[in-house]
Amino acid sequence: MPTQEYYVRGVDDTEARGPFTVEQLITLGETGQIDAETLFYDAATEQWSTISSNEQLKEAVFPQKKKLSFKPREAIQDLNIQKEDHRAITVEQILAAAEGRTEETKDMRSRVDAQHRAARIGLYSGLIIFLLSTAALLLPNIETVSTFDPVSIAKQPLLLLGLVDLACSVLLGLEVVNAYPFIRFRAAFGLGFLSVIFWSQGHPHVAMAIVVGSVGMYFCTVFVSYVPVITSALLGLAGIGGFAYFMLR
Repeated sequence: MPTQEYYVRGVDDTEARGPFTVEQLITLGETGQIDAETLFYDAATEQWSTISSNEQLKEAVFPQKKKLSFKPREAIQDLNIQKEDHRAITVEQILAAAEGRTEETKDMRSRVDAQHRAARIGLYSGLIIFLLSTAALLLPNIETVSTFDPVSIAKQPLLLLGLVDLACSVLLGLEVVNAYPFIRFRAAFGLGFLSVIFWSQGHPHVAMAIVVGSVGMYFCTVFVSYVPVITSALLGLAGIGGFAYFMLR
C-alpha cells in the first residue's frame, strides 16, 4: 500500500484527481480536502468506492486518534502515597550493603572473608618459608656474619641473599603486603640463581628443593583461595625445608 497510487474525486465531481500516494492522501485528509466519503478508484474491482468502505485504506488515511482522559482522583492521590518498597535508601543502608551486613550482600561478605583468611595463610606461610631460607643461608657461616665485616660478607653471595631473606621475613612479620612484588622477585631470583649454583656444584637434590620451594614462595603471595594457597604453602615449606635440611645437616 505505501507505493500504491490512487485517483480520487468528490461525490458530485465529474473529474478525478491524482494519482496520489497514501502519504499524499493523508496530507489531503489533514487539510480537509478529502474525507471518508470521498470516492477513490479501486483497481481491484474497477469501480469507484468511498474511502470508508475500504478499512485498510481508511485506517491508513484517517487513523483513529487516541482520546486523552484524566485519571480518577483516587488514582492521582495514590501517586502521592509513599509505599514501603519506595522509601528512600539511607546512608546507613548503603554502608551496611557495602560491608555485607544485609541479606542481599551477605554472600559477598562471606567470599571476601574467605579470601582474607586465605591471604593471611599465604602471608604467614611465606614468613615461615623465608625464616627457613634465612637459617639455611646464614647459619652455616654464622661466624662470618657475627663479625659484621662488610667485606667478608660481600665475598659470600649466599650470605648476602640470607640477609635479604631476613629482611623479607621482617616485612612479612609486620604484614607489609606492599613488599609482595619484591618478595616475588626474590623467589624468582632464587629459583634461577641458587638452583644453578647447586646444580653446577653437583647437588641436584638441593637444586630441586630450591626450585620447589621458590615456586611455593612465589605463589603464596599470589593466590587468595584456600586450595591454591595451601598447595603453594606446602610446596614452599617442603622445598625450603629440604634446602635447610641439606645445608644444616
